[in-house]
Amino acid sequence: MSGFFRKVGDSDSESDISSSEEELSELESGDEQPKTTTQPAAGRSRFLKGSDDDSDSDDDDSDEESLDSDDDSDDDGARADGKKAPTSRFMKGAADSDDSDSEEEVKKVVKSAKDKRIDDMQTIVHHIESAQKSGDWTSINKDFDNLMRSIDRQRTLGEHIPAFFYKAISNLDTFLNESAAKEKDAKKKMKAPVAKAMNGMKQKLKKVIKENDDTIARYRSDPAAFDAAYDAANNAAAAPAADAETAIAKGKKERLAAALDADANDDFQTVGRGGRTETYTSEGLFKSLAAIMEARGKKSTDKTEQIRKLNDLSGVADSPYKKIRVILALVAARFDYNASATAYMPVEMWDSARKEINEILALLTNNRAYVVREETDDYDDEVERIPGQDGEKDTVAVRGSIISFVDRLDDEFTKSLQNIDPHTTEYVDRLCDEKKLYETIVLAQAYFETQRESDALSRCTMRRLDHIYAKQDVIIRALESTLGDTAKSFASQLFPAPARVAEQDGPATLVRALCTYLYQARGVQAERPRTRAMLCHIYFHALHAEYHVARDMFLMSHLQDAIQLADVATQILYNRVVVQIGICAFRNGLIKESQVALQEIFATGRVKELLAQGLQKQNQFSTITPEQEKLERQRQLPFHMHINLELLECIYLISSMLLEVPNMALAGNDPELRKRVISRPFRRMLDYTDRQVFSGPPENTRDHIMQACKALQNGDCNACIELIADIKIWKLLPGSEAVKSMLAQRIQEVGLRTYLFSYSAYYESVSLAHLAATFDVQQKQVKAMVSKMIYNDELAASLDPKANVVSFHRLELTKVQQLAATLADKANSMLEQNERLLDAKLGEGKEQRSSGGDRERDGGQAGGRRERRGGASARGRGRGRGRAQQFQALGQKV
Repeated sequence: MSGFFRKVGDSDSESDISSSEEELSELESGDEQPKTTTQPAAGRSRFLKGSDDDSDSDDDDSDEESLDSDDDSDDDGARADGKKAPTSRFMKGAADSDDSDSEEEVKKVVKSAKDKRIDDMQTIVHHIESAQKSGDWTSINKDFDNLMRSIDRQRTLGEHIPAFFYKAISNLDTFLNESAAKEKDAKKKMKAPVAKAMNGMKQKLKKVIKENDDTIARYRSDPAAFDAAYDAANNAAAAPAADAETAIAKGKKERLAAALDADANDDFQTVGRGGRTETYTSEGLFKSLAAIMEARGKKSTDKTEQIRKLNDLSGVADSPYKKIRVILALVAARFDYNASATAYMPVEMWDSARKEINEILALLTNNRAYVVREETDDYDDEVERIPGQDGEKDTVAVRGSIISFVDRLDDEFTKSLQNIDPHTTEYVDRLCDEKKLYETIVLAQAYFETQRESDALSRCTMRRLDHIYAKQDVIIRALESTLGDTAKSFASQLFPAPARVAEQDGPATLVRALCTYLYQARGVQAERPRTRAMLCHIYFHALHAEYHVARDMFLMSHLQDAIQLADVATQILYNRVVVQIGICAFRNGLIKESQVALQEIFATGRVKELLAQGLQKQNQFSTITPEQEKLERQRQLPFHMHINLELLECIYLISSMLLEVPNMALAGNDPELRKRVISRPFRRMLDYTDRQVFSGPPENTRDHIMQACKALQNGDCNACIELIADIKIWKLLPGSEAVKSMLAQRIQEVGLRTYLFSYSAYYESVSLAHLAATFDVQQKQVKAMVSKMIYNDELAASLDPKANVVSFHRLELTKVQQLAATLADKANSMLEQNERLLDAKLGEGKEQRSSGGDRERDGGQAGGRRERRGGASARGRGRGRGRAQQFQALGQKV
């Protein structure tokens, strides 16, 4: 018999067998690594003791005998019961011994990830219980944090919370209270780190108990019943897993029929991620809503899934209060979909949010007992609130903000237009949604008017005004035409009905009504809407070519005095108003007023930035930061609200040309007069054109104007008119034909003035009829122009009414006379400037000057001097610069 069978046979002691089993079980569990030997695997087993005592001479015999015995045992085992005898996975090809049936077979248990998590939590609970016995609060604190992280993981995965967690929390709370009582009565206090850990544990435990108050109360009332209910719930959850194979084997038609069977699916059920069943009922709506809102804002929250759940809750809401609560949460969740401030909402989600806002407005309109307010008294979120019941007032106030939803809806619409390419059909399709947004704004405005919420009504009115102030009448009528059903359901007492807007002066009446309401608002919060309403009103009049109305409103509002203190959006609107007034003056033939209004904007060289229609090109000298550039991009206006910059430049350059060409002719070779420059940008462009060796045919608007200027300087008015008329940008200006005819007339008049300034030194007299025929101007108009030039000391001549001629006077000033006149002008300017500075330093404004007469009557010598100084200043300002100073404010830049 070999040594192998001798050691493991029946004749061996029980101690040898038991030790071998222990070794095998340890290796199965992985607690100990197998010992290595130098003998070959086929010669002996590495896991059974006894082979080390054999001699080397017996090894070969033992090997042969063991192999023969293994073959015999395998054959015997197969013949005995007809099955292959089980073999150890550590010995391939080796059979068990004769007494292997009596030994306990060791099997490996495979656990799922879910069971492993439960075991880990059970281990943590055991550690906490062990630490309680020793009073180690530091370990308890650490293990408690690990336990709560495991519980949070369970909730994130949607799995059940084990019952022993609530048992551990309850026991820990009891132990904490007992320890606190003992510590209070003990003479020797515990150490500071332990006391700190216990106090920290008290705060954590208090929060956890508050979150799980109901469940812990059920456990404490009847622990046995609580455990039984938990086991029953586990068995019920495990039952569907046993039938999973049968469910999968069902055909597609059978599963679809089962899903659509109303009798089989009485409850509202939704299968979520991982196959877990979600059931929403009207009774548990508040708890489900609280759970969804609690996850709002967390990093791991699936926003799409959250919106789907709120949609499901909206379907089971069976009362107005529940419906209002769910829709408020749903709209807020939709607006939270995009975490980035630059990205815009998807169009489908935006449209869903708009429909839900319309739904809640209709719900609040039909149920006047419920109102939505930003500030309300505290109330229980998980209780149904009915007006006049359970201590509720006749009007139930729900915490929320409808006007914030409207503002955000409008902002998201604007943001989408900013990010979509304006030269694609997608932009046009998106712009078509403006009428839907306008309808929602009007619905909200009607609701706020009935509720008499002045602040919200002002904000909503401002939003409505922003959508119509820069549009033509036909577009405003089209927007109002979509409000037929809204107008029937509600008749506003403050604003005109859509039928009234459809009339001839309807759009102007609507804009005036909206602005008038904002003018009447009082309070600090109404200052910005009031300013913007005034600017929008002025812009509307200027857009409709009502220059004098727009100019008077602009000057009387004194907005130019404090616009630097306004916010950036209001400053941009101010710049747009100034530019639109300049365009309006040009359309009305007021060339000088148009140039004054546009001068300061174009002098900066940053027209696009000031009008929020583009960004400044970045270069190595740029000081703008990425954050500032990001803010600038967010302030950009949508493309359909842009003022065409090429048209704007065309108007400015033509106005400057009509003013600069006679000015340059008047200056001649006089160095002092040549310093008077009306438009420096125009002068720079003209100098650049003069330095060019070869001038080809005009290609763009600027080339047309520069060549027209050269023709006008040479006296060729017809060529100048043709060049100006050939500019293609005129088709973007309303009434372009009338503007072209006006420009032709003004070019002829400017040509006449330039001719008189340039060639008056070569004539003693010239006939008015000759001038009228040369420049194709009526003789009456020529006489008026020459008279005005003589009155303004621009022309040294006199008119002979009998002969209808202009007689030029030869008045040649000496060098000393020219210098004396120049010195007098400079002294007069310096005197006026010093008087203004002195008035500002002494605080003598309009009030001091208006009361100067009283001081003069009192006979005070100092007062008399101030009055004389103020009078001289007033006379100087009134005599020479009244009209120029009046329009200087129109060109102020922001």
